[in-house]
Amino acid sequence: MGIMQEDVARVRAASDLAGIAGEHIALKRVGRRYQGLCPFHAEKSPSFSVNAAEGLYYCFGCGAKGDVITFVREVEHLDFAEAVERLAARAGISIRYDDASPAAAAERKRLGVLRDALARAVEWYHERLLSAPDAVPARHYLRAERGYGSEVVRAYKLGWAPQSGDALGRALRLPDDVLRDAGLGAAFRGRLLFPIFDSKGDPVGFGGRALPGGPGPKYRNSPETALYKKSRVLYGLNWAKGAIVAAGEVVICEGYTDVIGLHQAGVGQAVATCGTALGEEQVQMLKNFARRLVLAYDADAAGQAAAERVYEWERKFDIDVAVAALPAGQDPADLARRDPEALKGAVAEARPFLEFRLGRVLAAADVRSVEGRARAAEAALAVVGEHPSELVRDQYVMVVADRTGIDPDRLRDRLGRRGRGAPGTRPGGGPPPASFLRARDPHRAEVEALRVAVHRPEEVADRLHEALFEPGVGRRAYVALASSETLHDAIEAAEPGAAALLQRLAVEDDDPDPDGVLAALADKAARAALADLEARGATTEIAWLKPTIEELGESATRPAATDRLVRWLAERPGGEA
Repeated sequence: MGIMQEDVARVRAASDLAGIAGEHIALKRVGRRYQGLCPFHAEKSPSFSVNAAEGLYYCFGCGAKGDVITFVREVEHLDFAEAVERLAARAGISIRYDDASPAAAAERKRLGVLRDALARAVEWYHERLLSAPDAVPARHYLRAERGYGSEVVRAYKLGWAPQSGDALGRALRLPDDVLRDAGLGAAFRGRLLFPIFDSKGDPVGFGGRALPGGPGPKYRNSPETALYKKSRVLYGLNWAKGAIVAAGEVVICEGYTDVIGLHQAGVGQAVATCGTALGEEQVQMLKNFARRLVLAYDADAAGQAAAERVYEWERKFDIDVAVAALPAGQDPADLARRDPEALKGAVAEARPFLEFRLGRVLAAADVRSVEGRARAAEAALAVVGEHPSELVRDQYVMVVADRTGIDPDRLRDRLGRRGRGAPGTRPGGGPPPASFLRARDPHRAEVEALRVAVHRPEEVADRLHEALFEPGVGRRAYVALASSETLHDAIEAAEPGAAALLQRLAVEDDDPDPDGVLAALADKAARAALADLEARGATTEIAWLKPTIEELGESATRPAATDRLVRWLAERPGGEA
């Protein structure tokens, strides 16, 4: 199966790479490009760069590169056709296939049917909550128990599922297999519905809450489907993305009402897991938006989070995990309604994960006796010893010593004898900046000339020639560029090394002066030719070439001298090589 190349080009041209990448990572405009933390490797210093005009990206840290299709493929783990289809649907473009397999075509059609069914279901359930007579108890519950007015109901598209299990299918005329495969079966009966959206804002499932006293479990989520994978979805991320980037942190809670409560309290950077524990895929997705994760669970749940998993995430993804100390027995939804300022304060004062856990152990200890202080120290060291960093452990040993009155060296010795794994180290430092990479390039003049040709081709189109480039990657990049209609065509046509060079230059916008660059390139090539002429004793050509090279040093004569040298170099034997 293949998508027709004409349609691939249309999809690529219609897709905003900066906007799409910005749904996954925080991008900041720097000159004419955008810069952010790379979504494909852990780093502290931004090295991921986007040329929005050309629709190309390049990471100076890990070398990841491509266009909008490549980005969607890599970040969403899709194959080429799936990525193009996703972008085509987003842009409203119909695509055509050559030699399409019937099975693949049927699957594409099937997923489209499921997406449409979910979108229609969201609207149908929502309208029922707003106006249906049987939704009166649900509306009363939302107002009286949750404090949700119509603006909240509308903002979060809350819905009501009637008691009749087949009402949705009959109203929307959806066949049983579509209801089943979209996760819209009869499980949602007499429940408040919280639509679950992916990060792009497309509905993928529902969370259903029973009214107080209603039958069945309190919460019931959609089953996993081809569109809904609980480990890859976070409730509220579609609304919270901008606030997460602005705050530099994401607040993670456990329930749909917790998210809404946090948002209503002014903590717009809140998201929730969908009935599961926080997982690695979700952390990997969130670290593209912010490097600080604040757990806003109730105190017991936060304290019981698996420490080894949190520390592994901190090391692997270069993130910081903190905990908001909520009052005992209070979840964010409760606190948001009772005391929103206290909730905001708890988030603002969130403590590092280890500090929070250690604080709970020591707060529960009785340190009035020698035996109590010893027990407290043992319990505290068990918590401290789980952290992989020796430096961090040692700092918290001092905290334990201060609280228990036990000599820190005794505690260090005790901690050492408890046994630990090898201390971990967090990845440090970002990749060298682009300017450093260029300064190390032995063919600086060629690179600068190619940069001008990429960014301002109209200024050098008639003044560059392959004879100015030494045999190698620079010349191959120029030949691909000169023989192609677009930069994208040149990158596709070039061999890997030359393609990578063009891709890298496309995201660097500190363009040099064209006259100066061309003169430097002509000077380099002309001096190499002069050495050859002197070796052969070609006095006539030498007599013309030397003063022409000297004219490159004067601004008034530089442009004309450059052009004469380029023509001469192009006409020399081997100039077309």
